[in-house]
Amino acid sequence: MHTFTPTPDAAGSVALSAALGVLPLLTFFATLLGLRLKAWQSGLAALVVALLVAVLGFHMPAHLAALAAAQGATFGLFPIVWIVVMALWFYQVTVLSGRFDDMRAIFDSLGGGDIRIQAVLIAFCFGGLLEALAGFGAPVAITATMVLGLGVPPLRAATAVLLANTAPVAFGAVGTPITTAGTLTGIPATHIGAIVGHQAPFVAVFVPFLLVFIIDGLRGVRQTWPALIVIGASFAVAIWLASTHFSYELTDVVASLVSLAAAVLLLRFWRPRGAEEARQRLDAPARAAAQDLTPGRIFMAVLPYIVVVAVFALAKLVPSITAALNSATAKIPWPGLDGHLVDASGAPLASTVYKFEWLASPGTLLLIAGLIMAVVYSRFDHDGRFPLSVGNALAEIGRCFARMRWSALTIVIVLSLAYVMNFSGQTVAMGTWVAGLGAAFVFLSPVLGWLGTAVTGSDTSANALFSTLQQTAATNIGADPALLVAANTSGGVVGKMISPQSLAIAATAVGMEGRESEILRRVVVWSLVLLLAVCTLVYLQSNVLAWMLPAAG
Repeated sequence: MHTFTPTPDAAGSVALSAALGVLPLLTFFATLLGLRLKAWQSGLAALVVALLVAVLGFHMPAHLAALAAAQGATFGLFPIVWIVVMALWFYQVTVLSGRFDDMRAIFDSLGGGDIRIQAVLIAFCFGGLLEALAGFGAPVAITATMVLGLGVPPLRAATAVLLANTAPVAFGAVGTPITTAGTLTGIPATHIGAIVGHQAPFVAVFVPFLLVFIIDGLRGVRQTWPALIVIGASFAVAIWLASTHFSYELTDVVASLVSLAAAVLLLRFWRPRGAEEARQRLDAPARAAAQDLTPGRIFMAVLPYIVVVAVFALAKLVPSITAALNSATAKIPWPGLDGHLVDASGAPLASTVYKFEWLASPGTLLLIAGLIMAVVYSRFDHDGRFPLSVGNALAEIGRCFARMRWSALTIVIVLSLAYVMNFSGQTVAMGTWVAGLGAAFVFLSPVLGWLGTAVTGSDTSANALFSTLQQTAATNIGADPALLVAANTSGGVVGKMISPQSLAIAATAVGMEGRESEILRRVVVWSLVLLLAVCTLVYLQSNVLAWMLPAAG
């Protein structure tokens, strides 16, 4: 039986092997940015280069390289694409029922009539919910139009929603970036998620202040700071607790609902100063009359989020249910690959076993929650303006797959690329080489996630490209691999706001098509400032703040 062992010096030296290994990444970035190819086209070009490097430079048998690409593509389809599409579909169920409009009306009625606090609740709290359940640009597109509708000028609205779409990104699409990192590295995704949950709060707590500063300057911050503290701090604490003790997949949902509830409670006893003056400074229209929202309509609007939390809670926290769901998981040794990829001791690599978690997958749990809501809306939502049938809800699944087809293709190709690079030894070679930076690499590790997300527009893709590299480098310099893999995710969250896709979506939403460069100039400074903060935090967590990190297992 022919076997292959990935080694960091397959090309003769670690430096030369790393130089060859970086070629697929250079191809991806050069074709995406330089030639302006579509993401899936750039990914395909990079995959071809990775296969050539694997076979010619790292001496991997061609059929094993092809099989590695096939396993990566399969993992990209399930569970990753399945999760993303089901998250979008669950959100679409609320849209088709007309209850999403009621959620918008709820936000219009909140904030004590203060346009600045309303903008924070929409862009930050509601945007976090949308990031959890839809992701891939939907939060920016939807919240930008809502903030613009409040009367915030277009450039400020676009800048604010891009900045708001930071902390939630790590846990977006029910934790897909973290799930991807866990699968590729073998580090439990729950542990990675918990570490990210001990990093993201330090970004989240400041975001509401930055949003109001963008919208109304220092005067606005001084007049609204009690609400900003409550919103930011409650969001941060909820991220910390939910990612550590509940479910990293639902961290954004929990944090968004908790911060919203905290804001509503505060506004029952306190009102911001200068609300009307701020509206005049922004030249915003007079506040429209609040939509007639009955308690029943409010309940039906928020019910989907209650249901999804309940479904995940039962699946994750009730041992008998968890065991039943996991018992349906099929572990499939990848044909032709399993047993043929071995480590230096000759032991087969465990990563060649594909886990088909068809029942325990977050995508399937979202499907269950969505079906519950489809039945509730079709049978009991008698005052809904758009009656939703279960059949129409099911038909929407096909429409969601069609809408996500190019994003899905990109995900499949990027995961194929990651598997080829990992199984051939290209990622190990690069990780071994950059480990020569020593402790300096710990400080710089979030930059890779920032760069990957800024270019691809996806924290999931950034983790697919760099998480194994982070793991290898950490092992070689004696750092905690889980910390640096989490750092890749956390670095990616502050890179999302400057990605070309995000800029284009925000510009379109506020009517600034063709003026993406203006928006970029506004957000790039904030992106770099937050990246520096994340780098500093990760470095400190690797030594003096190591007590802050959650224990493994």
